[in-house]
Amino acid sequence: MQKYFILIGIIFISFCVSAQTQPEKADLIVESLISENIVVGLVAGYSVDGETKWQSALGYSDRENEKKMELGTITRPASIAKSMTALAVMQLVEQGRIDLDAPIQTYITDYPKQKKTQITTRHLLSHTSGIDGYKNGKETETTKTYATLAKAVDVFKNRKLRFEPGTQFSYTTYGYTVLGLLIEQVSGVTFEEYLQKNIWDKADMNNTGVEKYGVAIPGKSKLYHRDRKGKIKQSKHNNLSNRIPGGGFYITLEDMLKFGNAVLNNTFVSQNTLDLMRQHHSLEKEANAYGFGWFLYNPKPNEGAIIGHSGEQSGSASQLFIIPSTKTVVVILANTALSWKEVFVATAKLMGISQEKE
Repeated sequence: MQKYFILIGIIFISFCVSAQTQPEKADLIVESLISENIVVGLVAGYSVDGETKWQSALGYSDRENEKKMELGTITRPASIAKSMTALAVMQLVEQGRIDLDAPIQTYITDYPKQKKTQITTRHLLSHTSGIDGYKNGKETETTKTYATLAKAVDVFKNRKLRFEPGTQFSYTTYGYTVLGLLIEQVSGVTFEEYLQKNIWDKADMNNTGVEKYGVAIPGKSKLYHRDRKGKIKQSKHNNLSNRIPGGGFYITLEDMLKFGNAVLNNTFVSQNTLDLMRQHHSLEKEANAYGFGWFLYNPKPNEGAIIGHSGEQSGSASQLFIIPSTKTVVVILANTALSWKEVFVATAKLMGISQEKE
């Protein structure tokens, strides 16, 4: 996934045309992503207090065969997977089965030890572990299948850390691959089985799961990529088995909205645990505000007032916002990589509209 540009402070960007209704304003925002050739296709929607107020599907899921995006089209949420993985970890913390500050070797006994500070679950959740990201483009776009998360972790676990754990922030999907293995070691079941029972089933998310390389998923969008010059081409399928807990899922718009509302309703963890996840754990000296599995989008001192996650990988640019105070969930899932910044801004505009009085 490309490096993130977290735009702290872009929160309520209203699309103010007084003569228009909320749905009309929302339609114009997402239509611009298609008309300006930013993405090939997208699904988008927002809900307030559990009720879906607006949703839309635009563009193509298969441009070459003129197959249109539908509300039920399956897409890649990319790194929004990290929020689900973090919630799964915190369930085990609530049960007393994981200590946030215990060395990771407490649970993954063969994980390499560091000379000084050991990596902890807290470090992994907050991207302060020092574990680096993908080594190169070949590793990002790999077609190799890793049969287990343990084998995926073997790829990078012996590499030199970027810094001593707990001293800096560096966003890394590989750190979440380690968290997936941690869940397996503690729970005694596979990561996929744990997520199915404790996250997806609990939220009635019937069209979410782990993407498996070479296995066709009915109703899934093709993958597209927008180059630096703005030209969009079809992407080749890459293998996500090296990053499943940090970005290896498939999902629908309906399921993403269900997920957001389940977070708000404390379906997964208690309010106290969610509050802990919404605190700034990515070091005060860093401008990048990150909790446990959540980006924090509000300025200080209320950084956790708006939470969510971004995602971008081959065939995907996604953004999720959750506003606990108004029980609002806002999401855009697009099928075109290198369009995340535009998708982020459009989602922020939708968030502004969702807070207007009808």
